[in-house]
Amino acid sequence: MKSKFEKQLDKSILSHLEGKLLQLAEILINDKEIEILQDYANTVSITRLNYNDHGPVHMRKVASNAIKIMNILNDAGIKFNLELENYGTFEDSRIAVFTAAFLHDIGMSIGRDGHERMSVTLTQDKVNEIMKIIYPDDMRMQLVIKSLIFEGMIGHMGTQKIHSLEAGVVLVADGCDMEGGRARIPLIMESGSKVGDIHKYSSAAIKKVYLEKGKELPLRIQVEMSESAGFFQVEEVLMKKIGMSPIKKYIELYAGIIGQDLKRYL
Repeated sequence: MKSKFEKQLDKSILSHLEGKLLQLAEILINDKEIEILQDYANTVSITRLNYNDHGPVHMRKVASNAIKIMNILNDAGIKFNLELENYGTFEDSRIAVFTAAFLHDIGMSIGRDGHERMSVTLTQDKVNEIMKIIYPDDMRMQLVIKSLIFEGMIGHMGTQKIHSLEAGVVLVADGCDMEGGRARIPLIMESGSKVGDIHKYSSAAIKKVYLEKGKELPLRIQVEMSESAGFFQVEEVLMKKIGMSPIKKYIELYAGIIGQDLKRYL
């Protein structure tokens, strides 16, 4: 059963969408199989592996981040690969990116190692089914968008080279979900110290991530934190993902402790 926060996120997401993208989001949000897999992915991540949030809230936040990033880049006149290569429109690119972001961590229901590829394995049939609804009688678009969706899912860890701007958006959008709430449950459950705790504590230090129009480049990402532990999250997680993303050239990145001068990374 969905939490109150999930329902609030769903309402917020749907209120900002239109057309085919709205139709797609409604299908994803209301699909019972996806709901079960997202919930179980979080159980495996938090309860079994004592890791941070990789469930329905995280995947919704990444999807929301991805659409914000795409809209900002589009407003700056940036064209995405589907349009540049004469395969589709900006709306088609947003459909691919939103789907990839919404499903990208479902593979955590199996385990951490290789979970991005497991996400593809677990969602292949569902993506086929949904693409036939969104693009009825258009096999070309069904297959092209499916390929782009899977590139975004496989590439979200920054460990595999990706080439489309669309997949690059998913990668950065995932890295930008680092606010303290992602670490809240593991920190509450923590009973002792162990290797890897820095990821939880650094995430807990992040208070707000802003995605805005940049001054020198199209996209400004600003990370505000309560203490210096948050710089680990910026430097070891977000920076590495941005570095592997084809949209890096469009990004200004700032981070700092609240009340102090911001440090510019990009």
